[in-house]
Amino acid sequence: MAPTLLPGDWALAVAKRRFARGEVVVVEHPGRPGYEMVKRVRAVPGERVGERSLGSDEYWVEGDREDASTDSRHFGPVRAERLKAKVLLVYWPKERRRRVR
Repeated sequence: MAPTLLPGDWALAVAKRRFARGEVVVVEHPGRPGYEMVKRVRAVPGERVGERSLGSDEYWVEGDREDASTDSRHFGPVRAERLKAKVLLVYWPKERRRRVR
């Protein structure tokens, strides 16, 4: 997720029920139960991604670094229940403290 998040960043995330395009989220990998990643929501239910239309409970998530990210481009859309939280801010280290956008 560089440059949004860097190794060693500590972030605060809060649970949500609905997610919007552009939000940075904690998502459970669809092929590895219990393995959570941080990605950005690129498309929400009902939108199109290329030739594919997302279903009523599907999201398309991508990392900010296309060349180094395992995301929906590899495993397809994720179901709503796999989106766990919205990342709000980086609080550590102090020099990187800021809201996540």
